[in-house]
This record gives sequence, C-alpha cells and structure tokens, in this order.
Amino acid sequence: MAVIGVQAMMLKGSVEEHGAFETMRRVREIGYRAVEISQIPMTAENVAELARARDELGIDIASISAGLEPSPGGNDALTSDFDKIVADATALGATMVRIGMLPFDAMASLDKVLAFCDATEAMAQRLAEHGIGLYYHNHHIEFAKYDGRFLLDIIADRAPSVGLELDAHWLQRGGVDPQRTIERFAGRVAMIHLKDYRIGQLPDSAFAALGEGDFAGFMAAFTGVVQFAEVGEGNLDWRGIIPASIEAGAKYLLVEQDDLYGRDVFDCLQTSHDNLVALGFGDLF
Repeated sequence: MAVIGVQAMMLKGSVEEHGAFETMRRVREIGYRAVEISQIPMTAENVAELARARDELGIDIASISAGLEPSPGGNDALTSDFDKIVADATALGATMVRIGMLPFDAMASLDKVLAFCDATEAMAQRLAEHGIGLYYHNHHIEFAKYDGRFLLDIIADRAPSVGLELDAHWLQRGGVDPQRTIERFAGRVAMIHLKDYRIGQLPDSAFAALGEGDFAGFMAAFTGVVQFAEVGEGNLDWRGIIPASIEAGAKYLLVEQDDLYGRDVFDCLQTSHDNLVALGFGDLF
C-alpha cells in the first residue's frame, strides 16, 4: 500500500532552526510517517537525527536527493559523492535516490539532455549494484516537443534504468493530464508529488499598475496567478490522481508546496493532511 508523506524541501528552514529530529517530530504529530529528503544538507549530524527519527518516531525515509554533477548550494553529487550517497541511503534505510531536475546547462539543447541521460543511466546501474534505485523528477520543461515527442519520453527511453518521480502540479503546468500521464508510465513510477495547482486572484497592486498605465506590470500579475497550493486547495482532481498513482505502482505520495505565500510550513502541511483525509485517503497516512 502506498504511503502519503512529505517532500522535505519545504522543511529546510525548520531543520536549520530546530534540527532534523525536532522537525520530523512535528511532521509525525500532524500524521505523516514518511519523508523525502531534499535541500537539507546531509551532514553527519542531520543524517544521525534523521536515523533517530526513523527509529524513535517511525518516520520512513522514502528517498534522498542527489545531483549528477556538483552545483553551488545543491545536494550531494553522484559524480563526486557516490560512496557518501550510498552510505547515507544505507544508514537511513532508503532504497531510492532521486534527481530533482534537469541540470540548467542541459536545457540548452537536446544533445546535452541526451548526454545527461547517458551519464544518469550509468549511475543508475552503479546504484543498482548496491540495491538502490535512481529516479528522475519532472518539471514542465520536459513537455517541450522534439520531432513530435515529449522530452520526458525521450529521457525515459534513453535512460531505461532510471525510474520516474512524477509531480502532479508540474504535469498540469506542462499542459498534460496528470492522471493520464501517470497511468501512461505505470510500472516506471515509484513516487508521486502531491502538489496542487491553484489560480489565485489578481492583487490590488495589479489594478493599481493598470490605473497608472503600467500595462506590463498588470500583465506580469495576470500571468503570475498560477500558484502552488496545499493539496485540496487548488484545481487538481485528487480523487482520480491518487488511485491512478497507486495503480501505477507508486510507493510514496509526497506532499510538496514550492511557495507557501507567507503561511507557516506546518500549517500548510496540516491543511494538506486534513484535506486528504476529507477526500477519503486517511488510510494512506
């Protein structure tokens, strides 16, 4: 049975202020019992506190994050920190490592994407020797078309040993149907990001800009109304997406919200939790 958890990118501020164990304790109090680690430095202290949270709180570490190459302020890199990544995953009982996005420089051309795929495929095969799977997380850019094919399909074909972590919000923002896309990759998907897609209201400042003749400022607000939202506070069909995710083989359904718009992270996580329970998915916590 799939488990609903949290993508810990949301929690990096809390980890910095309160530590990993205390942060996980608050996550567990809300009702979540799994986390995916991302953008949290994998220092010896943080790894030890995460292991303690697993042992004492029953927090399952769904996966940890890595880049292919080193990047400033990023996660550990497979090319330079391979042994450490394996050791951290082993210490936390995690059997999955995920790459959070296509490297920026790889977005320049299809040839660079293919080179990234080849290098990632090699890393997936190395990780498999340690019983660890490698997964790739999408954004919207993977739905650009090359000769009529989505970039995500090209990536999936070029790196067959790499699994997929599909993000419902970014699928929607990429112009595809989240449920149908998840169904199309059944058997390849182990993790789904539960991230809602909300159309916000135009702020008063937009109309003030319009009144001042600042049409560009108004249009910036107009095009910026697409928001990240707490699960159940946006427009995505979770009653379709979540069963389809489970049917496709997802083991973890991870709540994530890239922008909290001034709200406290734990309040946002509570809202998502309560909405998911109200939608009938309480048995997945």
